[in-house]
Amino acid sequence: MTFITDTLHRAVHAAMEDAANRAIRPRFQHLGEGDIIEKAADDLVTIADRESELILAEALAKILPEAAIVGEEAVFADPSVADTLGGPLTWIIDPIDGTHNFAHGHPPFGVLIALAADGVGLGGWILDVPSGRFCQAAAGGGAFIDGQRIVAKTTGETPPVAAISVMFADPARRAAIQSHIAPFYRLADIPRCAAEQYPRLVLGENDVSIFERTYSWDHAAGVLFLNEAGGKAARANGDAYRVDDNRKGLVAAASPALWDGLAARLVEVEG
Repeated sequence: MTFITDTLHRAVHAAMEDAANRAIRPRFQHLGEGDIIEKAADDLVTIADRESELILAEALAKILPEAAIVGEEAVFADPSVADTLGGPLTWIIDPIDGTHNFAHGHPPFGVLIALAADGVGLGGWILDVPSGRFCQAAAGGGAFIDGQRIVAKTTGETPPVAAISVMFADPARRAAIQSHIAPFYRLADIPRCAAEQYPRLVLGENDVSIFERTYSWDHAAGVLFLNEAGGKAARANGDAYRVDDNRKGLVAAASPALWDGLAARLVEVEG
């Protein structure tokens, strides 16, 4: 789409930095009593998440007034907000990705923004808040880190390095992955932060990842960034990721060949 321009990239980056400077960085390691709320088991939200989302929603509405806005916290408050994810044009906001880390006073954590049309990602932006590292991608336009075009690279290690998230898997699936897939990889700790995990796949730190939950605010930006960098993220059966599809299970890899190997093993496990 022609409106994914350098001007739009700069405007989104500025909005993310504004939210980070006003709502997130001042509260890092300074959250007070009552500033952290448990939405569900092991799923936290903080006052900084909510303030960041408001700042971002206001800014993005000015950048593209014709686009709907779907924010993680808005969906938590009213699930019907997510109904516009498959619409003609939609901003998708994760105001703090890695809230668990942020709330416990340690990195990584970041901000994720995506722009989608008819359920397909057009643009993706990832701000690592502690370091300021900024990743951007546009469909058909490549992937960039801090303004420099990036091509995904593997670790080159044997066995490949895998960051496999099974915390949201049911016990049977978790056991199957650990027994039939994990032995073929060197397991790395998961960062509990998609804003960190997708860049690791591009930067040669990890080779493959499995994600169980696939909410658009967690994955839309990272999937586009990884695919535009020459890696691959898709459903294990090969289906492309759509922002309006919350099916469980997503396979990501630093190269299509690594993706093929992991997806084949996962399909075998799932029967």
